[in-house]
Amino acid sequence: MVVQSQPATLTHCSLIETCNKPTTVFTSIPVINLEDPESKFLMVKACEEYGFFKVVNHCVPMEFITRLESEAVEFFNLPQSEKDKAGPPDPFGYGSKRIGSNGDVGWIEYLLLNTNPQVVSLKTLAIFRQRPEVFRSSAVNDYIQAVKTLAFEVLELIADGLKIEPRDALSKLLRDENSDSCFRLNHYPPCPEPEALSGRNLVGFGEHTDPQIISVLRSNNTSGLQICLKDGTWVSVPPDESSFFINVGDALQVMTNGRLKSVRHRVSANTHKSRVSMIYFGGPPLSEKIVPLISLMGKQEESLYKEFTWWEYKTSAYKSTLADYRLGLFQKTPSTSK
Repeated sequence: MVVQSQPATLTHCSLIETCNKPTTVFTSIPVINLEDPESKFLMVKACEEYGFFKVVNHCVPMEFITRLESEAVEFFNLPQSEKDKAGPPDPFGYGSKRIGSNGDVGWIEYLLLNTNPQVVSLKTLAIFRQRPEVFRSSAVNDYIQAVKTLAFEVLELIADGLKIEPRDALSKLLRDENSDSCFRLNHYPPCPEPEALSGRNLVGFGEHTDPQIISVLRSNNTSGLQICLKDGTWVSVPPDESSFFINVGDALQVMTNGRLKSVRHRVSANTHKSRVSMIYFGGPPLSEKIVPLISLMGKQEESLYKEFTWWEYKTSAYKSTLADYRLGLFQKTPSTSK
């Protein structure tokens, strides 16, 4: 997810629609038990079919999860004037309502934080310094380090399942000291005027794919997340506050030459309960060339994509709207792939 925005107070429930038809609850989400010896093959199958799966028996301590969620709730419950001191995002910091600079809006407020200790974000530091009794950097750091470890493990299992060599070909890009990864805390308040919707769904976050390699998502026990299946059907993902959901990103789709698919997803706002989600977006260094991995390419197989750096793709994504097919600009046409 690549986002830039300006703060706006969530004072009314504007009609930001997704669709008139309600989505069905998806009961066939692949569930991967990390202790299962077959997990590497099950992950690959899930990434090929859905670009999405749920992880159980993970390594993230529950105390890290509950502590960070509690502190996030405290922050988002502060007066708007206090939260605005941590914005506008640059792109790190506090933002609300507006998503990016190209007209996308949602029923959301968020904190976007930098996860790279080599890059100092003054806006990120300000968040912790202004209200240290509410938001402690230790809670964020403990959680991020644990989720990073989970992301490394997942990527190495995917590499094993695809027989990619070396097995850290993907995870090393996130381990790199120049990794362009970020962490996002989203808050979707309940809509105060549900009668204004007339049966329509309110967008919390519009449909999109995540540009990075992988996203590791955890949310509270409130519904809202929806994914798009291969046939174009949108389905609702049942919440699970103790597990993690993994999204394939655009970069991973390119690196596997289209074998693994980035998942199109969105979030609808809940009219009765607030939703808090915490997402780690694992990105490569800005200078990294995003190309299909040689160890995964067949002898006669040609790349489906033009060569580009992560910086080039990220820059392009900033210029797009959420629903744009961002990889379209980097796909080879039949005439250019020969």
